[in-house]
Amino acid sequence: MSLAFCWAHVRRRFYDLAAAGQAPIAKEALTRIGALYAVEKDIRGRNADERRAARLDKSRPIVDALKPWLREKLALISQKTKLAEAIRYALSRWDGLTRFIDDGRIEIDSNIVERAIRPIALNRKNALFAGSDGGAENWAIIASLIETCKTQWRRSASLYGRRLHEDRRRPSREQTR
Repeated sequence: MSLAFCWAHVRRRFYDLAAAGQAPIAKEALTRIGALYAVEKDIRGRNADERRAARLDKSRPIVDALKPWLREKLALISQKTKLAEAIRYALSRWDGLTRFIDDGRIEIDSNIVERAIRPIALNRKNALFAGSDGGAENWAIIASLIETCKTQWRRSASLYGRRLHEDRRRPSREQTR
């Protein structure tokens, strides 16, 4: 079995960086990924063999140029940045990201599947409050209780840590004799 990874997830990482401000590398990555999506738009609705042929002809050159470009840009930037993280994310999943080119049955991203399962996930959350007119209010109360518990736990941990620290500084009974 081979995994196919989602270009939308890769794209989203670069989009977040480009939307946040000056990020020419992220913007260029978006342009290149956008070219892949343009090919997909043109072949949508075609059979698997036609999609594969179009992808080999049009998408393969884009992908073949993108990988070395990403490696080149990664070498130029600080490895601690979100941009480096986005590039490493793409490069580490490269085989799965490019799998759609050789198989016309595979979509470029998992958006169709994610849209299909979203109502199931929402329904699961809503089922927590089935039969309740105040479902959102119940959720707010539960969230508030969780935050209160976290705060109390932090205070307790802080007090315990201080006591432990103080106990270490105090001489033991045996040392004072």
